[in-house]
Amino acid sequence: MPQFPFSISSKLPRVGTTIFTTMSKLAHEYDAVNLSQGFPDFAVDQKLIDLASHYMNLGYNQYAPMPGVLPLRQALSTKMEALYGTSYDPNDEITITSGATEAIYTAITALVKEGDEVLIFTPAYDCYAPAVELSGGTCVFSPLDPEDYSVDWENVFKSINRKTRLVIINTPHNPTGAVWSKKDMEKLGTLLEDTQAIVLSDEVYEHIIFDDNVHYSCAAIPSLINRSLIVSSFGKTFHATGWKMGYIAGPAELMKEFRKVHQFNVFSTMTPVQYALADYLADPSNYTGLGKFYQQKRDLFLSLIEGSRFKFKPSGGTYFQLLNYSAIEQGNDVEVAQRWTKEHRIASIPISVFYHNPQDNCMLRFCFAKGEDTLIQAANILKSL
Repeated sequence: MPQFPFSISSKLPRVGTTIFTTMSKLAHEYDAVNLSQGFPDFAVDQKLIDLASHYMNLGYNQYAPMPGVLPLRQALSTKMEALYGTSYDPNDEITITSGATEAIYTAITALVKEGDEVLIFTPAYDCYAPAVELSGGTCVFSPLDPEDYSVDWENVFKSINRKTRLVIINTPHNPTGAVWSKKDMEKLGTLLEDTQAIVLSDEVYEHIIFDDNVHYSCAAIPSLINRSLIVSSFGKTFHATGWKMGYIAGPAELMKEFRKVHQFNVFSTMTPVQYALADYLADPSNYTGLGKFYQQKRDLFLSLIEGSRFKFKPSGGTYFQLLNYSAIEQGNDVEVAQRWTKEHRIASIPISVFYHNPQDNCMLRFCFAKGEDTLIQAANILKSL
């Protein structure tokens, strides 16, 4: 075995293997029902698979243009204008990316310099802070209210200053399922009005929203449109997380900087799938019914665990549901999640890992983007606890 001859000074000394990798590996080892990592266990629409195969067979298998194929960017421009009332130029204001995580990393890398501050709401998806640190920026964390995961606007006001380069928001919110209101979005716009801060809006669950709520994109808020980069995900929307396909939209000035990094990061992404997605987006019903589809799964999951000892508030969006296990036991959530995977064969994600300084509120995240049989099997285990 090769022995490396000297020590490495890590650029991310506090970062180890992600909780998603850890829990999915544990679920596999113990043959547990895996409601941890956020991916569906049901098939992608055969029409979309056939479209991808069609373009592969036509020979669309070489590099796509760096910003993405034009038909897909045009389809997204049409979609965003129809949904949010803002027209994005497909030539200069939309870029296709290798998943939303690449878009987020590239945006942070392009915009954040040493000495800049980046405001992050916690609990936060785990890819934000490491990218900021790698770019030499400083993370400023604003905790959401642990009761309902609403925004503490007084704390936000105190956190924004002349060093604030970026504000990262995520709605519908992973891991909590909370959804920002129109008032929240407008409040953010007001707070940033006299600043040079840019908003990086993670909207990958834009179509997965429940109970007649509305997703208020930055693209729909006049005070935010001109300072926001908006990220979304085909993988989340079309049950194809393994394709790693996403996109980003924003003002041409910001997109110019984004593409400078994107071209040296991945350059471009899978060509035949881009053409397939362009055709698939032509039918809005392929995404407008997603909220109803997943609400049925959320409601089924919650009805199946009715009578259990968990406490919960129904998720407002995403395909995740938080469950509070404090009436069952008081142990550390990471230890509980790992032990339950081993002993009860049910895998989840502990919420404390989404905080800069781990905050343990006895909360576990469960993914309900699963078939009925999987949800029934999982609920039977949870009700037995």
